[in-house]
Amino acid sequence: MSDSTDLYELLGVGREASPSEIKSAYRKAALKSHPDKFPEEEREEASANFQNIQQAYEILSDDDKRHLYDTHGMGAFNGSGEPGMNGGVDVDDILAQMFGMGGMGGMGGMPGMGGMGGMPPRPRQSPDEEQKYEISLEDLYKGKTVKFASTKNVICSHCKGRGGKEKATAKQCSTCQGQGLREILTQRGAFLTKSTVVCSTCSGDGQFYATKDKCKKCKGKKTNEEKKMLEIYIPRGAKDGDRIVLEGEADQVPGQEPGDIIFQLEEEEHPVFTRAGADLKATIDITLAESLTGFSRVVIKHLDGRGIELQHPNPNSKNKSPTLSPGQILKVPGEGMPIKRSDEKGDLYLIVNVKFPGAEWKPSPAVLEKLKEMLPKPDPRIEAEPVDEVEYEAKKDLEEFGSKDPAGGDAWEDDEEEGGAQCTTQ
Repeated sequence: MSDSTDLYELLGVGREASPSEIKSAYRKAALKSHPDKFPEEEREEASANFQNIQQAYEILSDDDKRHLYDTHGMGAFNGSGEPGMNGGVDVDDILAQMFGMGGMGGMGGMPGMGGMGGMPPRPRQSPDEEQKYEISLEDLYKGKTVKFASTKNVICSHCKGRGGKEKATAKQCSTCQGQGLREILTQRGAFLTKSTVVCSTCSGDGQFYATKDKCKKCKGKKTNEEKKMLEIYIPRGAKDGDRIVLEGEADQVPGQEPGDIIFQLEEEEHPVFTRAGADLKATIDITLAESLTGFSRVVIKHLDGRGIELQHPNPNSKNKSPTLSPGQILKVPGEGMPIKRSDEKGDLYLIVNVKFPGAEWKPSPAVLEKLKEMLPKPDPRIEAEPVDEVEYEAKKDLEEFGSKDPAGGDAWEDDEEEGGAQCTTQ
């Protein structure tokens, strides 16, 4: 759209038209000029006209953009209808006129106010593709190879990434003047800020092919979708947050090195083991008899399916006591997680949980007497006078604890005797 284009005339309304009149006019104009209503040879021109009508409505339906257009014309906008620089209009002049600054020469150090020469260079590599990959603790312990199908963009083999036919010539993009990048002004309240963006007209190429000159295979996109089988290896001992990189397997972009596909590992919660670095922690259940007399059996199934057997008391330990207390911790060296790039492993910490007999255990009085004789007596015995034998309830919890606070319990008075002490708490 040229700077001389009159947006009001394009929509067929006057400059004093209300928002509803502009909206109604846009609907009629868009319906009348839709490219599908024109024969094939006229569609390219119709499409351009249809885009101009859409751009006119985008500007005139926005109060801020309409005010900017009424004040400075199309020169204050870029090719997409956003505030920016286009043609011969100088952005600094617009700012000076709007804010009465008499020229912007003194603002050379203002952030984001550099000219086209200050635009960032095009990236030498296409963007990386990052995604999460959830993995079980078992797979992190043993290592895992994962194969998957990837769909990505690859350089078109027919046009070699040109986007056009072999003898066709691309046209320079008038929106960005062949730069591939453009500067836009964005209004934030009373201020305008300038930033650099990729030109949406030519997708950053600075040029484009006419419809009839586009490559038949990629339709001018320069790339085609392709499926490829990929494989990643997750090493033994990898941990949450580790990144697995497939170099050069991201989408291909003409003129750039392909980026990488990056998987970030997310360790799933395990029902038995807890991990801390290269160490593992788990709880083992033993019976009351085992806690007092010892045992020799498999106490837990490891992440690779092996049974871990313990003999207690440990015949190699100086401490021959068979007793294990609830919460006691047993350390098994070398049975933790593998340490990457080495043959070493962390340690396994086992927390003892003593399971006391349930209601189904009903020993005879004779057995109970024998237990009393065998087990240690309460020590020390509590001496007190007098002694009250009380009733009690078993298997209760602490939900009712503190519920017997009497009403009005925030104050008390002692007036049993005349003139006695009185106290009120606040």
